[in-house]
Amino acid sequence: MDIKQLVEKAKQSDNSALSESDSKALLRAYGVPVIDERVVANDGEAVREAEKLGFPVVLKGLGANLLHKTERGLVHLNLANSEAVKKAARNIIEEAGAELEGLLLQPQIMGKREFVAGLFRDNQFGPMVMFGVGGIFAEALSDVSFGLAPLTEKDAARMIDEIRAKAILGSFRGEKAVDRSALIQTLMGISRIAHEVPEITEIDINPIIAAPGGSLLAVDALVITGDAFIEKEYLPPVSPRTIRTLFYPRSVAFVGASAQLGKWGHTLFTNTIAGNYKGDVYLVNPKGEPIAGRKVYRSIAEVPGTIDLAVVTIPARGVIDLIPQFEEKGIQNMLLITSGFGETGTDGKQNEHELVQRARDAGIRILGPNTMGICNPHIDFHCIGAPVRPLAGPTAVVAQSGNLGVQLLAFAEEQAIGIRGFCGSGNEAMITIEDYIEGFEEDTLTETVMLYVESVKNGRRFFESARRLGEKKPIVLLKGGQSAVGNRAASSHTGALASDSRIFDAVCRQAGIVRVNQPMELLHLTAAFSSLPLPTGNRVAIVTFGGGWGVITADLCAKFGLDVPALPDSITGKIDRILPSYWSRSNPIDIVGEYDTAIPLKVLEELLQWEECDAVINLGIHGRQLFTNRFLDGIERSDPNFPRERIAEVRKIFFEFEKKYTEEIARLMETYKKPIFGVSLLADEGNRTVYPVSGCRYNSVFFQSPEQAVRACGKMYEYYCFFNC
Repeated sequence: MDIKQLVEKAKQSDNSALSESDSKALLRAYGVPVIDERVVANDGEAVREAEKLGFPVVLKGLGANLLHKTERGLVHLNLANSEAVKKAARNIIEEAGAELEGLLLQPQIMGKREFVAGLFRDNQFGPMVMFGVGGIFAEALSDVSFGLAPLTEKDAARMIDEIRAKAILGSFRGEKAVDRSALIQTLMGISRIAHEVPEITEIDINPIIAAPGGSLLAVDALVITGDAFIEKEYLPPVSPRTIRTLFYPRSVAFVGASAQLGKWGHTLFTNTIAGNYKGDVYLVNPKGEPIAGRKVYRSIAEVPGTIDLAVVTIPARGVIDLIPQFEEKGIQNMLLITSGFGETGTDGKQNEHELVQRARDAGIRILGPNTMGICNPHIDFHCIGAPVRPLAGPTAVVAQSGNLGVQLLAFAEEQAIGIRGFCGSGNEAMITIEDYIEGFEEDTLTETVMLYVESVKNGRRFFESARRLGEKKPIVLLKGGQSAVGNRAASSHTGALASDSRIFDAVCRQAGIVRVNQPMELLHLTAAFSSLPLPTGNRVAIVTFGGGWGVITADLCAKFGLDVPALPDSITGKIDRILPSYWSRSNPIDIVGEYDTAIPLKVLEELLQWEECDAVINLGIHGRQLFTNRFLDGIERSDPNFPRERIAEVRKIFFEFEKKYTEEIARLMETYKKPIFGVSLLADEGNRTVYPVSGCRYNSVFFQSPEQAVRACGKMYEYYCFFNC
C-alpha cells in the first residue's frame, strides 16, 4: 500500500488515524528506524509467531481507532512464554471488541533510554517537529525541543542537544552512546513528511528505545490525518524602500495639531520641533488659529508644499475621511497615532479593516494605528510621545508596546546606547514587524536590532526574514504575553507537549534570535552587541580588583557555558613582570588592589595577545574614580589640615585614568578584535553602560554587575556559534 492509499485509509477511520502498523510502514519509508513486527489475527497465530520470533515478546491491540492502548490495557510487555502470549491475546480481544483489527507482535527491546519524536501543525508557524525524553513519563517530564520544518541537519542536531537530559545521549550506565545519526535521520524524515504529505497533521513516535549498543528502534507510533493545511491570507509585504521613507521625511504635517498641553496634537509637534528637526513642519487644524506662534492650515489642501509624512491625531471616527484628501494632496505616508481601532474589539477591527482598504486603494501606507510614534536620531527627527532624544547610533528598535518602547529609548539615552531608529508599531494594520525586519536587513546603518514583540502577523515570514537578517546582524528580542499560554488539545504527546510560548522560543532559537526575559536585559545585550566584537570562542580571562569578585564571576561563567582556562607558564611569566610577586598566578587574575593606573591596561593587553583567550571580563577597575572621590570627601570632612592641593591632585589622576582607560579599552579591541566586558566598581547617576570613543569602531562597555557582563558574553558567543559553528 503506497502513502496516498495509507492517508485515504486513515481518513475513513473514526479518528482519522493510521493503525500502528500502517503508521510504522509510512515512517519506515521516510528513514525512521522501526521495529520488526508481525500482524496476527488471533491467539493461535500470536503463539506460533512468538515462538518463531523468540521470547520475550510484546503483544498489542491493533486498530486505527485504538489511540490510547496502554490506558486501556491493550499493551502487554515482556511475555516470556506461549501461555503468557495466549492469555494476553485473549484479554486484548475481549477489551478492544469491535475496534480491534488485529494483534501486533514485537520482540521485547531492552534499553534504559527512551525518546519521543513527532510532528504537529501550528496555526501560526506551520509544521513543527518535536524531540524529547519519551516513555510513560514524556508528559510528566516535558523535556522536549521543537523545530520548524523544513529542518536542516544542523537544526535537527541542535534540537537533540537542547533537551535538559542530553547527557543520556552519551555513554550511560554501561550502555554505549546513542546513534546520533539515526536520531537526526528520524527528525529529518518527519520533516520531509510535513512537506510531502500535507494531509498528515500529527505524528507521535513514543517510545524510540535506545538499545545497550546505542542503536535505535521506534516501537510505537501514531499518525493522524486531516485536511491539508490551508495558508492564511496575510497582509501584502511593504518594501524596505518604503520603510526607509517613513524615517526620512523632508516635510511633516500634523493633522489635529493642538495648543492644549497634554494632547497628542500638541505633544508630538512640540517634541519634533524641540528635537531640532530640520525639515518643513505644517500644523493642520480646522480652526486655523495660530499655535505656538506658527501658522495653522484649516485643511491639508491649504498646505502649500509637498508632505512626505502626515501625523494624524484626530479622533478615530474622522480618520477615514482624510483618505481622499491625502490622495489628492499626494501624501503616501500616514503615521496614525489615534487609538480606537482594532485594539477595541469587533467594531474597531471592522473600522480598521475598512480604513486599510481605502488607504491601500489610494496608495497610502499607514504606520499604526495606536502608536507612540517614530524617531530617527540621524536626522534629529523625534516624533514620539515623550521628550526622549537618544544618541544616533547603529541599533534599530521596534516595539509593539509604545509605552515600553519609549521607556527603552529613555534608558538608551541615559546609557549612551546609540539608536538607528525607533518605531512603536501599534496595531500593525498595514506595516508589520516582518516588514521592519526586512527593512533593517537592507539598511546599511543598522548593525543591531532590538525588538519587543507580543505577537506576529505572519509566523513563517517572521521566521524566514529574521533568520536571514540574523545571518548579518544580531536580533535581540523580548517577548511579551508569555504567561498567556494554552496547551493544545491533541491526540498525541507531540501536540500535548506544545504551547504557544514553547513554539515561539523554538522559532527564535532556530532563527538565531537572541532571546531575553527582562527589559533591562534587552538593553544590556543590545549595548554589548552594538559596541563590542563578537567572541569567536568561549574561553574567558577574568581581571579583577578583588579576589571575591573573580570567584563569583568564574562561577557565573560555568553557568553560562563559558570556560575559564588556566594560565600557561608563558602568560604567567609575562604578568610576573607587571604585578607584585604575591599575585594569584591564576585565572581569575587579582591585581591585588594595585593603584598604579598603568597596570590594568598592561595585564589586559597580555591577555588579549594570548591565543587561548577569546574574551576578557574586567571587574572593579572602572568606577575607582567614584570610589576614590568618596574616600577623599571623607578626608576633607575629617581632616581640615590635610593638604587640599594633594586631594585635588589625586582626584585629577583618577579622572584622567578613567578617561584614558575607557579610550584604551576601545583601541585594544580595535587591535585584537576580542571583546572586553567591564564591570564598574561603583556607579552613580553619572555612570553609563556605553562609552563611545571617537575614531574607534568599538565602544567601551561597563555593566553594574558580574552577571550582566557574563550573560552578555555568553549570549554573544551563542549567537556567534549559531551562524559560524
